[in-house]
Amino acid sequence: MYIAITFLIALLALLLVFWGAKVLVGGSWVFGFIRGTIGLLFLAAALLIILVAADVYSYRNLAEEHSVGTVSFRKVGEQHYEAKFSDADGLAQNFELHGDQWQLDARMLKWQGWLARWGIQPAYRLDRLSGRYLTLQDERSKERSVHQLTGSNYGVDVWQSLRGFDSKLPFVDAVYGSATFLPMEDGAVYEVRISHSGLLARPLNQQATSALNEWQ
Repeated sequence: MYIAITFLIALLALLLVFWGAKVLVGGSWVFGFIRGTIGLLFLAAALLIILVAADVYSYRNLAEEHSVGTVSFRKVGEQHYEAKFSDADGLAQNFELHGDQWQLDARMLKWQGWLARWGIQPAYRLDRLSGRYLTLQDERSKERSVHQLTGSNYGVDVWQSLRGFDSKLPFVDAVYGSATFLPMEDGAVYEVRISHSGLLARPLNQQATSALNEWQ
């Protein structure tokens, strides 16, 4: 579905490029300044639409609950861990996290109204992995750690722009989906799953289960 949406946006961009080029090279030069300005506006709009299409393409369709990856931990010091996130495609990334607990966030686009009735499912993109301390004193005084997982490489952030409308758009909501903060422990492994309501993390081994039981 999102490949089709991206294709339609790209097609619109190509049409704007065609119209812009036609305005720039055609007709009499009597209205050259006006024609040139309009042509450049068409080309600028086409470029912007292409960047929007590229950003939309980075989101994944969310038809039903499924796994987005696993997070494992290796303790390297007091309240200091190496976190390894392996996504559903097998791509692994290593991060340093400081604190006692961890959280994974995702950006979600939830379609409303006629778009939802057409069967367009919500979309998501994993956003960041962060650590936090249990005590407020540690949160204020010790090193914090937040890492970007994926992001826009094109200078256009559709999700952030939609957030700026503050839920005034009737056809889409741009929201955060976050897994509950869970304890970090040496050797612990968690699975992260996503559904329409957000992210959910579950322990996969004894170290994670024991840490979760002690924390609760």
